[in-house]
Amino acid sequence: MKINVLICFALVMFSSTTSETNPTSETYTLINSTNLAKPGCPSRCGDVIVPYPFGINSNCSIGPGFNIHCNTSLEPPKPSIGKDSYNSVKLISDSTLRTSNLVSSRCYLQDGTYSNSYNITVDYIHWPYTLSEVNSFTVIGCDDYAWLISGTESREVSTGCAAICSTPQDVVGDQCSGNGCCQSSIAKDINYYTTQVKSMNDSDNMSYTRSFNPCTYAFVGEENVFKFKGAIDLNDTSLDKKIEATVPIVLEWAIGNLSCTEAQVKDGFACQYSNSKCVNSQRESGGYRCICNEGYEGNPYLSPGCHDIDECKDQEKFPCYGTCFNTAGNYTCKCKRGYSGDAKFPDGCRRNPFHPLVLYLALAIGLLAILLGVTGICFGIRKRKLNKLREKFFEQNGGVILKQKLKAPGTSKELTIYSTDELRKATDNYSEQRIVGRGGSGVVYKGILPDKRVVGIKKSKLVDGTQAEQFVNEVLILTQVIHRNVVKLLGCCLEEEVPVLVYEFISNNTLFYHIHHRPGGMSWLSWDNRLRIAAEAAGALGYLHSQASMPIIHRDVKSTNILLDDNYTTKISDFGASRLVPLDHDQVTTLVQGTLGYLDPQYFNTSQLTDKSDVYSFGVVLAELITGQKPLCTDRSNEEKNLATYFVKSMKENRLYEIVEPQVLREGTLEQIQAVAELVKRCLKLEGDDRPTMKDVAMELEGLRKLTTHPWAEQQTNEESRSLFLEVEQSDLYGVPLIPYSSNEWESYSGSTTQIGFPENKPR
Repeated sequence: MKINVLICFALVMFSSTTSETNPTSETYTLINSTNLAKPGCPSRCGDVIVPYPFGINSNCSIGPGFNIHCNTSLEPPKPSIGKDSYNSVKLISDSTLRTSNLVSSRCYLQDGTYSNSYNITVDYIHWPYTLSEVNSFTVIGCDDYAWLISGTESREVSTGCAAICSTPQDVVGDQCSGNGCCQSSIAKDINYYTTQVKSMNDSDNMSYTRSFNPCTYAFVGEENVFKFKGAIDLNDTSLDKKIEATVPIVLEWAIGNLSCTEAQVKDGFACQYSNSKCVNSQRESGGYRCICNEGYEGNPYLSPGCHDIDECKDQEKFPCYGTCFNTAGNYTCKCKRGYSGDAKFPDGCRRNPFHPLVLYLALAIGLLAILLGVTGICFGIRKRKLNKLREKFFEQNGGVILKQKLKAPGTSKELTIYSTDELRKATDNYSEQRIVGRGGSGVVYKGILPDKRVVGIKKSKLVDGTQAEQFVNEVLILTQVIHRNVVKLLGCCLEEEVPVLVYEFISNNTLFYHIHHRPGGMSWLSWDNRLRIAAEAAGALGYLHSQASMPIIHRDVKSTNILLDDNYTTKISDFGASRLVPLDHDQVTTLVQGTLGYLDPQYFNTSQLTDKSDVYSFGVVLAELITGQKPLCTDRSNEEKNLATYFVKSMKENRLYEIVEPQVLREGTLEQIQAVAELVKRCLKLEGDDRPTMKDVAMELEGLRKLTTHPWAEQQTNEESRSLFLEVEQSDLYGVPLIPYSSNEWESYSGSTTQIGFPENKPR
């Protein structure tokens, strides 16, 4: 804040005298708080409490406009809004800040000529303060007037006030009505003002007037605090110092210039703690404040927020002439035993004429027994119904078939069948806070099993009862998929309406997140790491296509379904859209499923699903890795929105190195980059027969990894590479919202799929 004191003839240094004001029109719940300031920050400067969002230094406040300077060279220490400010802070409340005053004056000699004149300018522009309407503009003197020029950056308002009197007898009582004292209101929402005192005339009687009114004073201050004392004030040459010490200026403050609705969707929203709410400032410039809910007190800007007021401990404010019971945000007051009425009033309770205590006790016991009996019966009926419903779901989801197959010789026994109680306990009854991903094929929760294992628990879509046996066969085959780069299926629960699958938990988020969202994520994605991730993912898909007991087509290959574990090892996830391919078939006709930007155009047009559909989708992932761009981008032209089309077009026009991510150009050799680009181009062929197999893709990527690195690239030892991985901040795979509901980004882990209305047919 900048406060200028303009002095016409002489400069008088401003000195402030401590004097607390005690207005009755406000409550100060911040002052009663136990969490006044941020941890490690002082909450007082001398006699003044400085509660957060204000702070005594920049680290202790919510922002620069709320910094309070504490001058510890004085005794007691004095707080002020700015370091060079002449005025001191008197009191900080929930919505206002009171400062000491500055008085403009004009003093005269006995012959009527003036000896000095002081004009005052106070400027709060660019600060979170405006002058409150409880202030008024006051002029004290005879035959003088004062101007108040005030406003904001965008407007200016002027007002004047004249005080007239010729003799002391002209001043009637202590009313500030124009004789000796003039008072007027100030404009709303101003944040600067200038006061100037002028003489109304130079008549011969001015020397007489100045004998009982040597000085005229003008100031802005809290209206109800100043009391005009008539002729006494007119003859007081030190009245300005008294006003500056006793009449504060009231400033209203607010955070920012956004409303509550606008601010709560922005970072840094201040009203986020319990038992509090946001209220809009009444200023024209906007802003908001945080207040405790009714019945609560504390500092709503700091954790843990506002706490409940124990009204029973303050009988003066919350009267109770019976038995008091504190409740959350309120209290109840009941008459003592044998009395009835309203115990909140002195004579509110009256003795009951009749006390059938034994009858009441017997009635209560009887009602309790009936209630317990009915509750027990209802609980038993509900439990039987629940067990029958679980048995129905278990059978409907293929549980009986699964148990029979698990008992068959040669069947893997690694699949665990969990009960619904086990998984509900592991996920806090499927709490919203445990959701780590959601998409077209289900919702994934983070679960902790009784043996402390962390797992991913996925609630799948409804299973068609007629396809229960096929679902069981697919689950059994997935349990036999043993590959270091494939997320392992650990078990399932079939007692819910929808099957629940339990997978190993992968903790280091998705490849999509590390490419496009993680701060600094691209720094660890060196060219070697990109090739390694691509080779591991291709190897896993090649294994599913050609080495699993029955070939598996993933059908939704994308960077959000490629996870990274603690060691940044690649893990292929989300088989919710996958299809098993019978050994005597090389393609199946299915309902088209996949994610826009990755979807094989041939599969989209024909509904014929082959392993080459996964190859196309993997080509898009490879393009993401070397360009750092998303599969769909509205920033590009219409014909280049699709990354696959954009990449192939750039290759044809010899513009490959214009779209390659700069880090890749720095670290990879031109031969490696060109080779990967050619591989991407082959994967993105429109005809599936023209594309390589995933096994060929994996072999080619492994071969590229063995090529020498760029001759001028910075070399790293194995220890340095390992150190890089250890230094990268470990983040929970699902610690951020992986499903941006209002954007064009794609869901992770559980897999967002696009379904297009082609009929589902039997495999041919």
